[in-house]
Amino acid sequence: MTDEKQRILQLREELHFHNYQYYVLNQPSIGDCQFDEMMRELQDLETKHPELADGNSPTQRVGSDLNQEFQQVAHRYPMLSLSNTYSEQEVENWYDSVKKGLNGEDFEVCCEMKYDGLSISLIYENGKLAKGITRGDGVRGDDVTANVKTIRSIPLQLPGEGYPQTFEIRGEIVMPWKVFEKLNADREAAEEPLFANPRNAASGTLKSQRSELVASRRLDAYLYYLLGEKLPEKGHYENLMEAKRWGFKISEGMKKVDTLQEIFDFLNYWDTERKNLPVATDGIVLKVNSLSQQEKLGYTAKSPRWAIAYKFKAEQACTRLMEVVYQVGRTGAVTPVANMEPVQLAGTTVKRATLNNEDFIRSLDLHIGDWVKVEKGGEIIPKIVGVEVGKRPAMAQPVRFITHCPECGTPLVRYEGEAAFYCPNDAGCPPQIKGKIIHFISRKAMNIDSLGSETIDDYFRQRLIRNIADLYHIRVEQINGNGSREKSARKIVNSIEKSKEVPFERVVFALGIRFVGETSARLLARHFKDIDALKSASLEDLQEVEGVGETIARSVKDYFGNPVNEEIVERLRNCGLQMNIQEEVGREISDALNGMNIVISGVFTQHSRDEYKALIERHGGKNTSSISGKTAFLLAGENMGSSKLQKAEKLGVPVIDEEEFLKKIGEK
Repeated sequence: MTDEKQRILQLREELHFHNYQYYVLNQPSIGDCQFDEMMRELQDLETKHPELADGNSPTQRVGSDLNQEFQQVAHRYPMLSLSNTYSEQEVENWYDSVKKGLNGEDFEVCCEMKYDGLSISLIYENGKLAKGITRGDGVRGDDVTANVKTIRSIPLQLPGEGYPQTFEIRGEIVMPWKVFEKLNADREAAEEPLFANPRNAASGTLKSQRSELVASRRLDAYLYYLLGEKLPEKGHYENLMEAKRWGFKISEGMKKVDTLQEIFDFLNYWDTERKNLPVATDGIVLKVNSLSQQEKLGYTAKSPRWAIAYKFKAEQACTRLMEVVYQVGRTGAVTPVANMEPVQLAGTTVKRATLNNEDFIRSLDLHIGDWVKVEKGGEIIPKIVGVEVGKRPAMAQPVRFITHCPECGTPLVRYEGEAAFYCPNDAGCPPQIKGKIIHFISRKAMNIDSLGSETIDDYFRQRLIRNIADLYHIRVEQINGNGSREKSARKIVNSIEKSKEVPFERVVFALGIRFVGETSARLLARHFKDIDALKSASLEDLQEVEGVGETIARSVKDYFGNPVNEEIVERLRNCGLQMNIQEEVGREISDALNGMNIVISGVFTQHSRDEYKALIERHGGKNTSSISGKTAFLLAGENMGSSKLQKAEKLGVPVIDEEEFLKKIGEK
């Protein structure tokens, strides 16, 4: 072994150790300068010796500025949600149900903090991080391994010993309060939209297509659940203590108790003490500690019987209302927002709160200068819940809802039966335009996955795009950063070009016509066959389509009656988008499933879920999302949700696999 190779291995080992000391134990043993010098030395040596590349090297934590596509990965063990409780009485009811389910056996309960972030599943093989997978729908999640590697509290190589060859550990990716507040301050200074809360910020960051951005936002992680075939201990708490010894960051806010009173003592202690934590929490999780007792208690359709989440009551504070400003959403809905004197609430500084709509403002009789009561609903979104009328200043003026759009000046309208006011200038109001573009590129619409909301904001500021049709005129040289980002720029342009193959049904959905969702877009497309027939359809013609009522019909007429929208559609046609339905997609090829309601669940090997849905419709069947007595059968794949299977068995609904299904429609 050469001296330089030996030095690379030595530096990697030392840097892994110092990462653990600093980010997990919070006990740094060297200074930042010395750490940075070691990191630079390792980077230089790895550049000199590319043959020694290692995906789990400490240098990989800086991330990459290249876009990446997330692959969907099936969870080996489903990631179920927990049932919530909001009172000590409900906790006692759960405790009694556990006692009953265990036939009076003694049991221990592990009490632990409920961190408010993004659930993550980490898979380790031979002590090295192999995969990081988001919760997703509980059955499948996104493979975000490259992004997870940038989180310094997650070990890439375990420094401990005695761990199984393969295991899974689950936890929560969080954004600390200090990082969140600085991030929002920076975004506010740059006139960018603010994140609503640390959970949204953590989620949006981890799902970024650029791991370099993830690394810059300093996410953290707490691990709380160990799974595998050969776990070292028979208790949940004991296994987490082992995981801590292996190098994982396990919450200090964890305690094993024997009695109901000890649970209540834990809840009461952390109801106050959590305000001093560096990250957001919204409750306590209670788990039966014994793994064998967990197995004995089992699961309901949606959650384990052996665990429950206790949610803290919303914290309340009082502060002064300074002004009311108005924000315009992508649909044109105008939301009033209260700007207040900053006040500490649930671990963070609060200075804004939503006011919902004009009716809400009137119900509070809100005046500028009022002392208002503010709380966080579910510990997340600040809201005003009352006014200290006795403290109202003598000359305070009542809040009057605006009459014109704050972004484009258009008179606002209020549609019959709706509480919100809207800006009707959907083709000329900047927030609505950007919202339409973001909807247009989304996965279920045109699926231009190389773009995201931040990139759209950037292109809009540069005046590269002013509507959805402008996307198809973007050139590589306009977005390649003077040549430094040519690879990612070319990927974006290629992804936009590929979207021209998206079928007509999804093009109709992508247009963003108000009230026209994915299902109604498909029904309209298949009924009218092409864009010209849809554009010229009368209200009566539109309402003949199954599932299309007067509201949707009028919205479609209004959309195509706007000359700006008509021009955009023509530009999209000229750019080569699919403006008529392909006969083989819409045409029924048999009546083998005629009149049958069919539910699909799980992961399939021979066709995707969307392809199976199309096959069902082409053979005369109808896709439904939930199982009922009218369901003809459940088409079941691998890793399907236990709740659907249990409901099918309860109602006597047949369950068939894809082999049997393909035989049923004559394709086997």
